[in-house]
Amino acid sequence: MGARELHESLVVIDGHCDTAIPAAGFDFKSEPVAPLDLCVRNETGHVDFPRLREGGVTAQFFALFTDTAFLPEAREHTLRLLAAMESAIDRSGGRARLATKAADVVAAKRDGTLAAFLAIEGGEAIGESLDDLRSFYDRGVRLMTLTWNRVNAIGRGAEHPGPDGLTRFGLEVVSEMERLGMIVDASHLSDRALDDLLAVASRPVVASHSNSRAVCDHRRNLTDAQAERIAATGGLVGVTFAGVFVDSEPARVSVSRVLDHVDRLVAAVGPGHVGLGTDFDGFSAPYGLVMPDCSRLADITAGLLGRGYSDEDAARIMGGNWLRVIEAVAG
Repeated sequence: MGARELHESLVVIDGHCDTAIPAAGFDFKSEPVAPLDLCVRNETGHVDFPRLREGGVTAQFFALFTDTAFLPEAREHTLRLLAAMESAIDRSGGRARLATKAADVVAAKRDGTLAAFLAIEGGEAIGESLDDLRSFYDRGVRLMTLTWNRVNAIGRGAEHPGPDGLTRFGLEVVSEMERLGMIVDASHLSDRALDDLLAVASRPVVASHSNSRAVCDHRRNLTDAQAERIAATGGLVGVTFAGVFVDSEPARVSVSRVLDHVDRLVAAVGPGHVGLGTDFDGFSAPYGLVMPDCSRLADITAGLLGRGYSDEDAARIMGGNWLRVIEAVAG
């Protein structure tokens, strides 16, 4: 089977993109702009429903991210982004459907549609309220990245390392997410906060969009030991395309360099604990682009085969591992 034929046969899952932001009508500087219509093929940005289908994507996690400008109204801003995604899904004519469980991914593959998962990036969205966490779950959110790079009520983000990690409330959030069936995402945590999470996690944990620190020494990337501990929960590391986490030199950012991260993580944790978390629409060209947009994701499958990965292992990395985690946590 050729690379393209294999790719088209796969369940392909991307664990992270920031496309909800332009869909809600905001740019990188949090300034109002014309909302991006996800139902048509655009020439700007990285993701829309038609290009996801061109890229063979079965399921996409759409992050609801609160930028610093919106922190005083984090919950309300998250609800704006959520409403924008609900509207886009409703207007898609069935080409995209809100997904909450593994069966939705299987159905999307069968029907040639997109399973759209909702995720929160940064626990500021729930403030200090478990009731708000439950409310977002009821609206369909099935993954939460506990912190962005900041410090919040849950714990310390990667840009603010310190002697403490997760707070008492943060530990309560993890416990409640596990009870509800929400995937706990460790990307953006400080090293100490990650230690605290992995000490208490009883269900699979993911780092939805993080690379290997051994390949690119950045605080947002993971050491081999951290990746091993995430894998030990049954979770995965989603390899990201954000240039600054791929290589410190923008000119070196490429599919090949992303595959270097895959190779290192597979060496550390095996092919059953690595996936994709592109961070499409969350980074800009000056830091280097792996590919123009999501329509080119078959290049990753071809690259895996070119490096000697079996069809089975390529299938795991491209989406099978995410599907396993979704089923284990969300049902």
